[in-house]
Formats: sequence, structure tokens, C-alpha cells
Amino acid sequence: MAHNSVDRLTVDQEQVVIPDLTIKDLLGAIPAHCFKRNGWRSSLYVVADFAALAAIYKTTIFLDALIHPEVIQLPYPILYGAAKFALWSLYTFWAGLVATGVWVIAHECGHQAYSESKFVNNAVGWILHSGLGVPYHSWRITHGKHHASTGHLTQDQVFVPKTRSYLGLPPFDPAHEDIQGASISKKVMNELWDALGDSPIGACLGSASYLLGGWPAYLAFNSSGQKRYPSGSNHFNPSAAMFSPNQWGQIIISDIGVFLWAAALYYSINRFGFFEVFRIYLVPYLWVNHWLVLITFLQHTDPLLPHYRAGEFTFPRGALATYDRNLLGDLGSVMAWIAATCTHGISETHVAHHVHSKIPHYYAWEASDALRARLARAGIKLQGRNSGWAEVYRVYKQCKFVEDEGDIVFYKNAHGLSAARSLVVDVNASDSGIDVHEKDN
Repeated sequence: MAHNSVDRLTVDQEQVVIPDLTIKDLLGAIPAHCFKRNGWRSSLYVVADFAALAAIYKTTIFLDALIHPEVIQLPYPILYGAAKFALWSLYTFWAGLVATGVWVIAHECGHQAYSESKFVNNAVGWILHSGLGVPYHSWRITHGKHHASTGHLTQDQVFVPKTRSYLGLPPFDPAHEDIQGASISKKVMNELWDALGDSPIGACLGSASYLLGGWPAYLAFNSSGQKRYPSGSNHFNPSAAMFSPNQWGQIIISDIGVFLWAAALYYSINRFGFFEVFRIYLVPYLWVNHWLVLITFLQHTDPLLPHYRAGEFTFPRGALATYDRNLLGDLGSVMAWIAATCTHGISETHVAHHVHSKIPHYYAWEASDALRARLARAGIKLQGRNSGWAEVYRVYKQCKFVEDEGDIVFYKNAHGLSAARSLVVDVNASDSGIDVHEKDN
């Protein structure tokens, strides 16, 4: 709720619990068998994913052959082309969604969650990720750093908020605005609005470009990555700042995988034609990139999710600075179930994944249920809104920048207002009592 005065706007903020739970508290809530990895069982999911992709392709080919004047009569010739376009559009959507599940399993390999064998994890992960144009070890290394420092403003690797100074916004003025974003003068609010902009068209275009190009931009240019890395940092240079010298060989192996992927694409285009490769592989590949950015962006970005500087960061706080969301839940429970099944619950069980990244996806559901019960006792609920395009648009508009000062910060919007403020909860391991107090950001 907003409260207007002649020259100032004040909003009611939601108090967000900043927990003092230990990693022992969190891991102790999860059944022990959820940490067990089984390479054979994981492999069955890989086989199932590729079988589903083959079934989608074969079904599309079968139906495509039926869209012909000798088989079906349509009132206008143009409708045959329109029907084929609609059919292949459905193919690319569903193939992209299922292939995202393949991407998720490759990602589990990078966490050593696929098998007890490190060799099997890295071999399967390199093959699957290379087949999707991903430098396996390069991303595995930076993604591991992301898990170690989730929500840390100077150590996290991706979806790092831009600060006021980074964006070149007018310096914070304590006489006219609240550091926590609860109140701001209309003069400063207009200045921020003029600097940031927030038109619906701009938000739509910005969101769309983020979803379509965000993943390759991150790999190639460190876009949305850690701001302290020098310009030109990327996932293909073994000497890049995000890697250590002893990881040089792993980066080269990753680059070789991507090179072989690009060579296979080049050969396929020459052998079968660009259009055939485009509709069968490239468009589903773009869908995979789209789902990857949409899922991960919404897991780590929201007006109610805190970010930390070193003074307040702990691993448990970082692990809990993320959301579980129902992918495509805004399209109904059936589509939510299909999306979760195709993507192996990566969006729906993300908090548990951050608490312990070696939990295989087939145990992540049970682990999430147990963890949620433990968090509920601490007054913490990390279930975000349904994940889809509308939510990307909302979050993109609400999450513009964070302040340069403060150890616990929340996003501010283009008006300089924040939807949340921190509330620290001290919960001892025995749960005999809860001490709640407000803490300045």
C-alpha cells in the first residue's frame, strides 16, 4: 500500500525473515537416503528424455505427411502452410522443453549428483552439455562458485544485482529518501525514473532480449555476471578471471566440446540444409536457452529475495536466498505437472538443490517437502509465484538496482522503492524458542 503526501511517497513493506539457521539444521531435516546417487537410475532418465524427443519428432513427421491435399481437404491452399507452421511450432516448443530436461541432467553431472563416480559424472556431463553448446567444465566451475556464494553481492557469479553507482544513478540522498526504500521524495523519484525508465514496451523488449540472448551473452560476455570481473571475461578463455591456473586444461576440454558441437552443426547444415537443421534442432535449442534463463532468473531474482554483503553472508543464508517456483503454473495444474516432469523439477525443488547440490532430482521432491517443513518452523516460506512470461515481466520491472551500502539489501524499482525489509530470526537447533527482531539493511 502506498501513502502519498504532497512531496513524498511512502509504501508498506513486507518483512522478510533473514534466518540464522545452520547447515546442520538444514541438512538434518532431509532424509538420509535422499543424498544417495545412482548412476543406473540417472541413466534411465537420460534414455527416457531421448525417447521422448524421438517420439515428438516421429509424431510430428507423421502428422506433417497428413497435411497434404491428397489426404485432407482444406478450404484454402494457404491453410496447408499455416497448419504445417503450427505443427512444427508445437514440435519446437515440446522438444525444447524436453531437451531442457537433458540440460538439467547434464547440470546434475556438474554437481556430481548423477553417479558416485566422478569420471562417469564428468563424461556424461561433457557429452550432454557439449551437445547443447555448453562448455561443460567452464560452466561447472563458475556454477559451483555460484552455489558457494548465492546472493553474495561480490562473490556470486550470475544474476548479480546492479548497484546505484554501477548504473550511474544520482547518489543516495538521505534527506529525500530512505535507504531501505520505504519512502522517497517525488523529486528524487522522478530523477530515478528519468534515469532508469520503466515503460511497458521497454520492459517487454528488455525481458524478451534477456530470455532469448541472456544465456549466450553470459557465457561469452559475462552479462549479468559478477561485476568485479574485468571487461572481456568469458567462459571460453582459460585465462579468464573466474578460473584458476590449474583449471586451464578443463577449460580447453570444454572448448573442444563446443567446437565439435559447432562443427556438427556446420556439417548438418551442409548435408541436410539450413531449414531442416533450423526447425529440427536450432529452434528447440533456442527454446532450451529460453527456459534456462527464465527458470534461473526467477529462482534468484524477486523483490522479496535478499542479497548480502560479506558482513551478513553465510552459506545457509545464501542457500535460502532463492525460490521454488512452479514452472508454467500460471497455465494451470496440468501444464505445471507436465513442465515439472519434463524439466525434472529443477524449478520446483531449487531451494533443496542449493542446500545440498548432490541430491539427485528423483529425490529432490522428497527432500524439498522435508526441508519446507523445517523452514516453516522458522517462519520461512520460499515458494515464489508461478514461473512464466508474466512473472518475468513483473520481476524485471520491480528489480532495477540495489544500494551501494548495507549488508542486507533488497531490490528497488525505478521509483527507488523497495517491497521488502529484513527481519532476522534466531532459531536455536532445538527449536525451543524463536527470537525475532528487525535489522537495518
